[in-house]
Amino acid sequence: MHKRIYPLLLTACLGIVSLPTVAYSQALLPYAPNQDSKSLEDTSKILLRQAAGLVQFQQYEQAIPRVALATQLVPKNHEAWLFLGTLLVQTQKYQKGIDALQQARAIKPQDPDVLFMLGSAYFQKGELPKAIETIQAGLRIKPDNNSALFDLGNAYYKLNKYPDAIAQYQKAVKKDPKFWPAINNIGLVSYESGDLNGAMQNWQRAIAIDPKAAEPLLAMAVALFAQGKQVEAYTTAEKAIVLDSRYANIQYLKDNLWGEKLLNDTRKLIQTPRVRDFITKAPSRG
Repeated sequence: MHKRIYPLLLTACLGIVSLPTVAYSQALLPYAPNQDSKSLEDTSKILLRQAAGLVQFQQYEQAIPRVALATQLVPKNHEAWLFLGTLLVQTQKYQKGIDALQQARAIKPQDPDVLFMLGSAYFQKGELPKAIETIQAGLRIKPDNNSALFDLGNAYYKLNKYPDAIAQYQKAVKKDPKFWPAINNIGLVSYESGDLNGAMQNWQRAIAIDPKAAEPLLAMAVALFAQGKQVEAYTTAEKAIVLDSRYANIQYLKDNLWGEKLLNDTRKLIQTPRVRDFITKAPSRG
């Protein structure tokens, strides 16, 4: 799982402004260059509140122009730039998001939320050394951020630095023993390293924390199949696919950091007649 539980990337931004009831369908307020600074700031706050309301309904594209205008009205508001950068990354406009986040960083260089978000943006763009450097800078300021530790572990994992990846995941789990995505990813690393038993133990731990988590369930099914335990593998795979049918898609698994060894073994499982037939009949969920 490479997602930092991706909606959480917006959590800090939702705290930027209060959320009174606003008319989300209201047209963008016109930009009047001759407004005084107090009026510009008030207008910016209205736009940010509207955008925050839209984000609550996952209407990210509609929120972006409001936040962009807010940054024009009050260009020294680093939180508005952070909000804009987060929205752009959420909508996969990675370079634009990085540019906005760099603006936030220039205004407030020691804000760990900016550094963590910028590191995540670099990760999503595939610039892994920059992601590691930026996340580490944030962790020096705020060392107890689980999402950042998770992102850092994922960046190391993508660079095949398995011991470093596991070390970061373990730090995240130490801070929150119920943080199953990190436990799940320790399993991913273990499987790629040839430690089948270690991988299965971690996936069992993840499933025990969240029995409805499809990812460790499907990974466990693949491991069982690799051990020759076909019946158990089939039933476990079917349970995972019912919970989230996206996990029957190899590209989706690859996007979620499943390594080549695990992907190859997954192909063998999902290409069996029983699982293939189940996938075609299973309701689409997730």
